[in-house]
Amino acid sequence: MAENPAYPVGLRLTGRKVVVLGGGQVAQRRLPALIAAGADILLVSPEATPSVEAMADAGEITWHRRPYAEGDLADAWYALIATGDTEANTRASAEAERHRVWCVRSDDADAATAWTPATGHSEGVTVAVLTTEARGRDPRHTAAIRDAVVEGLRDGTLVAPHHRTRTPGVALVGGGPGDPDLITVRGRRLLAEADVVIADRLGPRDLLAELPPHVEVIDAAKIPYGRFMAQEAINNALIEHAKQGKSVVRLKGGDPYVFGRGMEELNALAEAGIPCTVVPGISSSISVPGAAGIPVTHRGVAHEFTVVSGHVAPDDERSLVDWASLAKLTGTLVILMGVDKIGKIAETLVAHGKPADTPVALVQEGTTAAQRRVDATLATVGETVRTQEVKPPAVIVIGEVVGVGPRTSA
Repeated sequence: MAENPAYPVGLRLTGRKVVVLGGGQVAQRRLPALIAAGADILLVSPEATPSVEAMADAGEITWHRRPYAEGDLADAWYALIATGDTEANTRASAEAERHRVWCVRSDDADAATAWTPATGHSEGVTVAVLTTEARGRDPRHTAAIRDAVVEGLRDGTLVAPHHRTRTPGVALVGGGPGDPDLITVRGRRLLAEADVVIADRLGPRDLLAELPPHVEVIDAAKIPYGRFMAQEAINNALIEHAKQGKSVVRLKGGDPYVFGRGMEELNALAEAGIPCTVVPGISSSISVPGAAGIPVTHRGVAHEFTVVSGHVAPDDERSLVDWASLAKLTGTLVILMGVDKIGKIAETLVAHGKPADTPVALVQEGTTAAQRRVDATLATVGETVRTQEVKPPAVIVIGEVVGVGPRTSA
């Protein structure tokens, strides 16, 4: 066989006949991509794996339950030969050669006229990796290269600039609880593609250091707002930059819709006619307790958990929380933004019947290198916050789940 490298090409198989010989593990791996390509697939095999049989039962492929026979490749555009019968594979390969059908052989790459690349997909891009020669091929190495490229495209560590005009707009991205590794793959990719990033103080700050030099990073807390309220000023900044044709990311801590005022920003953008994408984030209400060894639910202990904003005290007329009802619940209570109000919150819960010895944990700077857990009870938490100098941001967990697991953080 000539030592020239394979010529890579993308086959458009929609409505075109593809023959697969053999219904084993190779067919099971390859058939989904052929189905997705819209091929008219004929499977020839006496037997098939349950997954392949399910594809036939669903009408995704046509299955002839018999061994290969001469003439099966007539009118085919592409063939995958993957039976356990070497002699049948050789005869089928010869037929493919006579009919000029591109043919992949799972048992003998040297005898094939086509090779299957290791493929992956990311946002409308297909990555296909081929080794340069049949002999000495290492499929694991090829797959590892594929995985590295696809992962880089997905998480934004491999940035491929768009040279065609992009549609300007805003993405409201939930950055997660603080650890930069806990942002979603989509969020990280959009961040890598942004022209402007307007970031909250509680967003994952380490991610900002990874941005290219041309990206304008704006601290939302430092946006001048003059006659506007701070939120209005942020809304205006989002609109202004998007109207300049820029791709804007509004990077928030946690999830945009969990006490993140994301809907206010979405509504302002909609009124201005600015397209907006919302990327959910991992909420600190669940992830931070988990990082500190506290499950918000646990069998036999808590069958529910309630997330509450503690940014206003229970006796504040602006409060929308029914603290009396919360005191009667037997599940877990998670309070966000409540460090400076926890003393009053605890007193209110106890006054409405919550046992004073109910366990409480405060997890400061959760999921970051500075994570710190401080335990107390409803009776002692107010004083504990003062003596232990617990500072925001901290997630407060109230309930028996505080004591069910091993301590994972000091």
